[in-house]
Amino acid sequence: MDSDKKNKVRAKQYSAFSKIEEMHPIRMLLYLSMIGIGVLFFILIIAFARTGGFQSETFHFPRFFSISTILILFSSYTISKIPGLYKKDKLKKMARYLGYTLVLGCLFIGAQFLGWNEVSDSGLNFKGKASGTYLYLISALHILHLLGGLIFLSFLFLKTLHVAADGVRSLVYIRDPYRTLQIAMLRSYWHFMGFLWVGLYVVFLFMA
Repeated sequence: MDSDKKNKVRAKQYSAFSKIEEMHPIRMLLYLSMIGIGVLFFILIIAFARTGGFQSETFHFPRFFSISTILILFSSYTISKIPGLYKKDKLKKMARYLGYTLVLGCLFIGAQFLGWNEVSDSGLNFKGKASGTYLYLISALHILHLLGGLIFLSFLFLKTLHVAADGVRSLVYIRDPYRTLQIAMLRSYWHFMGFLWVGLYVVFLFMA
C-alpha cells in the first residue's frame, strides 16, 4: 500500500514537472512577473494597513473607484470572449471585443483619475497622511502595470482590425500558433490585473 501511494505521489510530481517543462518560456516569464507583481502589492497593502487607514471625518470613499471596479469587471468579461472568437475564425467580431476591452480599460484609468480628485477634495493628498500617500501610490502602480496590458491590447486590436478585411491575411493570422499564445497571455494578465484591483478596492473600502 505504501509503495502504491509513493508511486502515485511520484506520478503526480512527474506530471506537474512535465507540464512546467512543456510550458512556453514566454508564458512562464509572464507567470513569474505576475507573482512578482502580486508580492509587491501584498507588501504595499501590509504597509498601508499599518497606517491604520484613513481615519478622517472629512474623507469620503471615492465613488469613481466603485465605477472603475465595475468597468474593469466588464472588461474582464469582454476579453474572455476573445479566445473563443479567434478559434471560430470570427476576426471582425474579435476585433470588436478587443475594441470594447480597450475602451473599458481607458475608461477605468479615467475613472481612477477622477477618483483621485475626489480623494484630494476629501483632504487627502500625496504629501499628507501616510494612508493617503499609499492610496495614491498603490492605485498609480496598478495603473502603470495595466498600461502594459493596454499597449499590447492596442497592438492586437489594430493587427486584428487590419487582417480582418483581407481573406489571405486572415487565413495566415488564424493559423499562427504564436497568436494563440499571445491571446491566452493577454487574457491571463488582464484577468490578473482585474482581480488585483478588486482586492485593492475591498481593502481601501474596509480601511475607509
